[in-house]
Amino acid sequence: MYRKPPSGPVHGRTFTQEARRAQIVEATIETLAEIGHTKTSFTAICRHANLSSTGLISYHFAGKPQLLREVTRTIVEKAGTLRTSRVAQEATYRGKLVAYIAAHFDFMARYPAHARALTEIAELVRERPVPELDDVARSALSVEALVALLEEGCRAGEFRIADPPVLALAVQGALDNVVRHHELFAVADLDHLARELTDIFTRCTLSP
Repeated sequence: MYRKPPSGPVHGRTFTQEARRAQIVEATIETLAEIGHTKTSFTAICRHANLSSTGLISYHFAGKPQLLREVTRTIVEKAGTLRTSRVAQEATYRGKLVAYIAAHFDFMARYPAHARALTEIAELVRERPVPELDDVARSALSVEALVALLEEGCRAGEFRIADPPVLALAVQGALDNVVRHHELFAVADLDHLARELTDIFTRCTLSP
């Protein structure tokens, strides 16, 4: 039998407050993707979220850095969940590496606004320090999971890689640049890019 969810607080906030925060975060993602971080303001976000006042954003977020922190966390978590799910379905480490790369392109195809928004936030952080974003930016740039995958593949005898951290950086760097190239030149065939990068990096795992 259906039961109505409780109306009590979640992490100190009510369900209504959580829904409003989520609405603001999604509107911010859309705004970043459409007009870029330099033009993204509370006023612009209000238009996307159909909010009557910027004060409604300020009620939930102390300022733009705090809002962008939550946006970054949301995007990174969504991308990570997709990647983890795809990788977990594979039985071999070679299959897991292919799934890791494929998940990046899958995320771009499923959530283009999220991918674009994350690129905008990365550009903002490169332009000037934003202390509130330091830890989530490090999380977004981290290759620890990929290093672990490559090292485990080496121990299992599937990979022969001289320096897994270096290869992980090369893989992640290529994936990040594909996003920027796609946004600048509107590359249509993401599947082709995924196949080519997969072929390149799986060959690298066979190097002595």
